[in-house]
Amino acid sequence: MTLDEQKAAARKTAFAARKLAFDASVGADGGLLSSVLAGYRGVAMSGYMPIRSEINPLDAMAEASAHGVVGVPVIQAAGKPLLFSRWEPDCDLKEGPFGASIPEQDDFFEPELVIVPLVAFDRHGGRLGYGGGFYDRTLELLRSKRPTLAIGFAFSAQEMTNLPLESTDQPLDMIVTEAEVIEIRR
Repeated sequence: MTLDEQKAAARKTAFAARKLAFDASVGADGGLLSSVLAGYRGVAMSGYMPIRSEINPLDAMAEASAHGVVGVPVIQAAGKPLLFSRWEPDCDLKEGPFGASIPEQDDFFEPELVIVPLVAFDRHGGRLGYGGGFYDRTLELLRSKRPTLAIGFAFSAQEMTNLPLESTDQPLDMIVTEAEVIEIRR
């Protein structure tokens, strides 16, 4: 099986697990994420606007926005790194690529902490995304300029072993689920 076929199979399994976890969720899955972010008050950070069955970080982002700049990713084009536009609770939004909402007004900045949505993760900081490479390119660029913390946010059901990873995949520094905080030791 090729690496692309392995990734496709892993995504299929992970999407099914994520959907089951999402359907069973009571919608208050960001408590641990809020407690982690409390340790980074004032640090410029980015979350994301959840789509499909992604775990929802919006309550934790809203709490963090009371203490510093919070943004969301904006896709510019295939093959390009993400940009991050300032977000606040109840700000005016418009539809962005892939159905994720983005702020109506562009106000770009570079975050030092990025909350990364996941398809799957492992306990070593490996992550599987949607396959566009957006977060890998973006984290590589941000980390070339300054230390940038990448926190994966997912349901615990999305954990997998033996993820099919490539050398260009940017590792996570921490994973937060609805049930635990996983610190990655390097």
